[in-house]
Amino acid sequence: MPRPLDLESPRVLVLNAAYEVLGLASIKRSVLLVLSGGAEMVAESGRYLHTPSTRIPVPSVIRLKRMVRRRPGRVPLNRRNVLRRDRYTCQYCGQKGGELTVDHVLPKSRGGLSTWDNLVAACRACNLKKGNRTPEEAGMRLLKPPKPPLLPLFLSDLKEVPEAWRPYLEALLR
Repeated sequence: MPRPLDLESPRVLVLNAAYEVLGLASIKRSVLLVLSGGAEMVAESGRYLHTPSTRIPVPSVIRLKRMVRRRPGRVPLNRRNVLRRDRYTCQYCGQKGGELTVDHVLPKSRGGLSTWDNLVAACRACNLKKGNRTPEEAGMRLLKPPKPPLLPLFLSDLKEVPEAWRPYLEALLR
């Protein structure tokens, strides 16, 4: 028996009117967009939502009917995206998960900016140990130098990419 659907989980690929990848949406949001006429279903997931009188196919890919412009390669810089880029791993000791913070490699108090090249995921212990120093001054090394992400970060959260998404993601995965 298939597991119940999590309607709030981001499981549907969203394309703009020109078939460019915008991101992911929840099943609930995607079905509402299709039913209201704001989007069309491009690929079905093979699952269904059941009401007393009807069966609604759950989309795997939807295309918005209006054009939404996004600058290519521009991923918003925020805590969640820094943690995603670093795969929820402390960039000093390699600890995965736990209570992670975002650390300025060159501290803000010393002119460090909040940029992709200066922010890394750090566990609380490493962040406290480093304090208001550079990694070199604190005797610490970064696992890898921080840089802007190349792929959409939602891909890093997926265990596997659904087959129906591959034609739309090919350009991004090259």
